[in-house]
Amino acid sequence: MSNNGSKVGLWIVISILGLMLFGSFLTNVGLTAALFSGGSASSSVSGDYAQDQFPEFDEIWSYGSGDTKVVRIALSGVIMRGRQERLFGYEPDMVEQVLSEIRAATWDEAIKAIILEVDSPGGAVTPSDEIYAALQEFKMTFEDRMILVFVRDLCASGGYYASMAGDYIMAEPTAIVGSVGVIMQTLNMKGLGEKIGLSSVTIASGENKDMLNPFEDVDPQHIELLQDLVNSMQDRFASIVQTSRNLENRDLLDGRVFNVGQAVEYNLIDGVGYWDDAVSKLAELMGEDDLKVVRYYKEAGFWDSLFASKTPKVPDFSITAEPPRFMYLWKP
Repeated sequence: MSNNGSKVGLWIVISILGLMLFGSFLTNVGLTAALFSGGSASSSVSGDYAQDQFPEFDEIWSYGSGDTKVVRIALSGVIMRGRQERLFGYEPDMVEQVLSEIRAATWDEAIKAIILEVDSPGGAVTPSDEIYAALQEFKMTFEDRMILVFVRDLCASGGYYASMAGDYIMAEPTAIVGSVGVIMQTLNMKGLGEKIGLSSVTIASGENKDMLNPFEDVDPQHIELLQDLVNSMQDRFASIVQTSRNLENRDLLDGRVFNVGQAVEYNLIDGVGYWDDAVSKLAELMGEDDLKVVRYYKEAGFWDSLFASKTPKVPDFSITAEPPRFMYLWKP
C-alpha cells in the first residue's frame, strides 16, 4: 500500500510541475505576442488616412469573368456588437466587420454592386439599422449602383430589416423569411427569490429607474412605457418594409415568418434560386453578360493568425447578467 501511495504521490507532483511549466509557457508566449502586437499597433497609427472611415481590404477573385466588378459581403449570424475574447487576442466585432466592408465598397468607384449574402435571425435594433443605412449610402454615392440580397437559409427580423436596402431579394428554395417585429425579454425571479431567501436592494433616482427589476413585482406602468417604445420601433421597421416592398398594408408584418413560396406570393422577396441564379440575375439587372465577383479579406499577421485562430475562446460568464434589450430578432 505504501508503494502504491508513493507512486500516486509522484504522479501528482509530476502533474503539478507539468501544469506549472505549461502555464509558464503560455505566459511567455502571451508576453511575446503583446510585445509584437504593440510594436505593430504603434506603426499603424501613423497612417495618412482615416482607416475606420476609409477601410481597405485585399481582394480575392471569387466568381465570374466579366469586366464589371461586384463584391460579395456576408451578413451571417446574430447581428450584435461585441468582440469574442480568446485566450490571447479576440475575434473581430461582427457588425463593424460588415460595416467596414460596406464602407470599402462605397468608396471604391470600381465596385458597381453588392451581393449581400444573408443568413441571420436578426439581432440588436441599432446595428441592424446601421447596416441598412450603410447599404443605402453605398447606392447613393455613385449612380447606377445596385444591391442584390441572396438569402442562404434564414433572413429574419434584423436580417430582413437590413435586406430592405436591396434592389432585388433572391432566396434559396428552403429559406425562411420575415419576422417583422420587435421583442424584449427578461426573467422575473421574485417568487424564486422569496423561496431561497434572495431580495433586491436598489438605490435609484426615480420610480422608473429600477424598471424590470427581476426581484420585484412587474409594474404595469413599466410594461406600458416599454410597450410604447416597442411599438415605435415596430412602426419604423414596418414602414421601411412597406415602402421597400411596395406593400398595400401591414397586415402580414406581425412577426410571423414565411417560406419562400409565401414570401414570393406576398411580395416579400422577388425570386427563388441558388448562387448561380443570383449572379445571373444581378448581371441581367445591370445589363451585363457576366460579372467579376470579388470578396474582401485582410492578410492576418503571424501573431493574429496564431492567437486569434488557434487558441480557445474565453467562456462568457456575463451573459446571465446582460440587461434586457430591444431586439429585431426571431426567437422561436
